[in-house]
Amino acid sequence: MRRPIKKTRQKLAAESQRIANLALAVAQSASRIEDLSWQAKLDLLVTKSLKQQHQDVLDAAAEHLFPMHPNAYEVLMETLESTSTCGYAEHDGQHYTSLLIAAPVLAWTRFEIASGAIPAEIQNILSTHLYAHLLADETLLRLLPNLYSLDQLPRSHSETYALLERHTQALLKNSPAPAEAPSAQTIPFLADIRYVLAVIAVPSGAPLFKWQSIEAPYDCAQAKNDALLQWQQQIEPTAKRLLPGCGIELLLPEAYYTACREADIRIRPASIRSAAFYLTHILGKEADQFSVVIGAFGEQETPGQIDEYRISFCLRGAPEVVYGVVWPLYQTDDQLSAVTPGENGQLAGEIPAILTECGIADIVQTEDIFAMEFCDDCGAPLFADRESELVHAEMPDDAPAPGTAHFH
Repeated sequence: MRRPIKKTRQKLAAESQRIANLALAVAQSASRIEDLSWQAKLDLLVTKSLKQQHQDVLDAAAEHLFPMHPNAYEVLMETLESTSTCGYAEHDGQHYTSLLIAAPVLAWTRFEIASGAIPAEIQNILSTHLYAHLLADETLLRLLPNLYSLDQLPRSHSETYALLERHTQALLKNSPAPAEAPSAQTIPFLADIRYVLAVIAVPSGAPLFKWQSIEAPYDCAQAKNDALLQWQQQIEPTAKRLLPGCGIELLLPEAYYTACREADIRIRPASIRSAAFYLTHILGKEADQFSVVIGAFGEQETPGQIDEYRISFCLRGAPEVVYGVVWPLYQTDDQLSAVTPGENGQLAGEIPAILTECGIADIVQTEDIFAMEFCDDCGAPLFADRESELVHAEMPDDAPAPGTAHFH
């Protein structure tokens, strides 16, 4: 389940209450006709708040629904995502539907993962292959001119909606791309995601993607898999030029929030593998000379709920945590699939399996669920050591900081 930012509110404002009530009405509707009627009213109110940049109104409604009405909360979050990334516009008497899409690139390296301006030549290559393999014939396309890190993406649904509006107008008018605010500084990681963003538009009612026009038996999953394979084969050399010194994996360009969620899930194994590779090489140790502590962490407001696992890497026989990786939980079954007690005292699940694959055999899990603690000085997450104490991950003094070296 998507989880809201926790804030303390004394009383729900009238506009937030109306939005929450409409989301609840959609969740409780008993027919398709009733569902569409309530959803249309909800879309109008949400769009109004997005246009006015009233993100606090939307957040308050989501926070109100989250604890008591999970189905209505999901309705509202889906509405926020769809209305902030899908727009409707008119130009020269023609009505258009527009969509913000993202093409994620998973990247891992010992060096710095690049971001920033995409050269015009590479923009042209990306556009050509989007048209060739993914976009329907009538689709108009406007690539945003930067390769984005997570820190540089819109931080709210209102910001996402404003980005879509600006670039939709520029696309339909064939005018230069609107100027963007200076990008936030990218935090270096050994494994991270980079995003190519684009706005696409079609005359209302026309398909956006090629897989919307397939014939019976309408195997959309296979059509998407075929498109992804072509995208990966054709774009990988270009993506490696954008991200020198990196191992990469290209994901399917999709609607913005769908693509971002898939990338968030898919980067987690790469984060562990890249950490193990980095530590063995930078410290000159074999993988079996490391031990790992897996700690469960959750918000204090929701006792017993695990929001993420933090994975502490230590040298065997030493108490210090030398490096840490965060494994966020996004879906209801993530907790069980990530790590569970196995046979003979061994841990099972995706995290232990990846660590074992990397050659690390000494893996333990703490019994406690820790609060989401961060360093007061630098904001880095704190990790559990073997004594179940929360500590700062500290590399030896002579080791270079991960992800800060430039590739030459």
